[in-house]
Amino acid sequence: MATSGPDGQLRGHGLHGFFRAGVRALARMEVRLGGIEPLPLQGTLTSAAEARFVGAVRVPGDPDPDPALTVERLRSADGVETVTVRNTSGRPARLPLEIMLGTDLGQLAEIAAGQRTADLPAQVQSAGLRWAGQHHSATVSARPSPHAVLAGAGVLRWDLEVQPGARWSVELRTEVEPLAAPAVRPPTGRGQGVPLPWSAPEVRCDDPRAQLLVPRSLDALGSLLLADADRPTDLYTASGAPWRFGLTSADALWAARLTLPLGTRLAAGTLRALARRQYPGGARPEGVIPGALRHAGPELPPSCTATEATLLFVTVLAEAWRWGMPTQEVAELLPAAERALGALRANLSSEAADSRAEHGSDTEPGEPPAVEGPVGFVTDLGRTAEERAARPVPARCEVQAQAHRAALHGAELLEAFGRPGAEGWRSWAAGLRERFREQFWIDDLSGGRPAAALLAPGRLLPALATSSVHLLDLGLAADGADHEGLLDREQTRALAQRLVNPEFDCGWGLRTLSAKSPRFNPLGHRSGAVRVHETVLAVAGLSGAGFEREAGELLTGLLDASEYFEGRLPEMYAGEQRVPGCPPVPHPAACRPAAVSSAAAVHLVTALAGVRPDVPAGRVAVRPASTAPLGALELTGLRVAGEPFSVRVSRIGVAVVEEASSSLMLGTH
Repeated sequence: MATSGPDGQLRGHGLHGFFRAGVRALARMEVRLGGIEPLPLQGTLTSAAEARFVGAVRVPGDPDPDPALTVERLRSADGVETVTVRNTSGRPARLPLEIMLGTDLGQLAEIAAGQRTADLPAQVQSAGLRWAGQHHSATVSARPSPHAVLAGAGVLRWDLEVQPGARWSVELRTEVEPLAAPAVRPPTGRGQGVPLPWSAPEVRCDDPRAQLLVPRSLDALGSLLLADADRPTDLYTASGAPWRFGLTSADALWAARLTLPLGTRLAAGTLRALARRQYPGGARPEGVIPGALRHAGPELPPSCTATEATLLFVTVLAEAWRWGMPTQEVAELLPAAERALGALRANLSSEAADSRAEHGSDTEPGEPPAVEGPVGFVTDLGRTAEERAARPVPARCEVQAQAHRAALHGAELLEAFGRPGAEGWRSWAAGLRERFREQFWIDDLSGGRPAAALLAPGRLLPALATSSVHLLDLGLAADGADHEGLLDREQTRALAQRLVNPEFDCGWGLRTLSAKSPRFNPLGHRSGAVRVHETVLAVAGLSGAGFEREAGELLTGLLDASEYFEGRLPEMYAGEQRVPGCPPVPHPAACRPAAVSSAAAVHLVTALAGVRPDVPAGRVAVRPASTAPLGALELTGLRVAGEPFSVRVSRIGVAVVEEASSSLMLGTH
């Protein structure tokens, strides 16, 4: 990646520089023409991986008030930059071009923590400079070769003579190499000739913001693609740049799931890569997908994303199967899904085991244990029973929603592929619904709300956070229907009304914590910032549940925010209350691009078309939002059953399927 200020100069400040594999290959690249820095005129992204900077230089003594020289810098994230000087005056321009270079070969994690060491001494190497550190070396080579190389100052110099109306260019290429072979093979980027793991959709609708949002979000997502070191044809997305440019299991699964309308190849590659990383047992519970700790806000301890990833693994496999993932590929991944379900089964508390022993009951292989009374909520799949007993962890609201959905999806897969345990998981899910509605719901004068967590039997954490939107994410079921959720109809209505209240809806999306909370912080990761993908889940879930007015309000705010971010939504931004004439405030620690927010932006548009496939049953239903919040909408280039699928939704919410596989029976609603 490459980062700089809007003037394009790399000054070594903060995160400035070219980075590769977590190493800053180049920290400084400052351009001067005739000893003068170009006056910055424009700096913009032309794609997620390329930027263009334009500056102007007035030649001293030039009587013309207009700048005679322009300097254009075309920068690629792979370390290549082209500097072009153009002379628009009526006389030749004779002056030196100097490019000052330097690097510390710093590690990204250390730089992010504010550390900055002195630049390393440079050495002349062929047509450029070289720096050597303890573990890496870096080179910058120029074409054409400079007229002078000043290693002590780190300067490349050309003595230019640019004729009237002419231009002159130099290409600089930055490379970094390890001085020893790495102990572990790192993932690589998507290789040349390897196609994107999704189709290229075309969006036409009355709302131009949506038309811009989808292609730019996919461009951002494509820039985060990594090829697995063990199987380079398996692609998955890095979590985001600059802070998490690597595999984060939960984020990669979310990106794969939210882009399923564009094909199942990303889901297949992600699932296979994570199945190879499943814990085999031992120190960690068997079947768990690895995940790091993540900040959970001021009310709760950090949560292990292994729980989310393990449960999401089952859901992504089941939904990819519904979208048309080949049966053989699903069957090959089914043992990994069974191991994930086994991790869920093992997480059920020791009280449940005691209850079974007391009643002399047992379960069939692959089934969850029977649970009675308050026992049976899911906590942290990544911790052993001994660790949970030594330091109890809360049962979080969103984890119950994810576990319930995984149980139902797992039951469908087990039944379809002739494996035991399906009815046991359905029975457990039904019991979880009953327990959740009784024990997680808090009645109040506003109609009630779900608690953020159950701390212990009878002890609820009453805070309401946007993690509750996961209760609206029911999951794709047979015949294109939704699974039953943990909330009943009236509880869903109360949650819908609460989410669009100004305490949560800041006008740009949903705050992660109520503005009424004494711990509200508009820049808090989990205490007030707007996290894009949670707002998208709310829009899709509310629309699917029939609360289209509420969904439309949140949709409008998110699309308005996307305009200010030029169609490239970041991971999150400040939950400041919207004020006329003021844009949303960026978050200083947000990844941009981020896999989950980019994929969610695509899902925001595709979900409103309401395409609901069940390829194993040979059916696809289309249930668009009846309010047509984007106006007339036409989506071409989707993929269902591995073949092109196109749908058009009118301004009154009527859908017409214009292209589909001949093997599918169509239905609308």
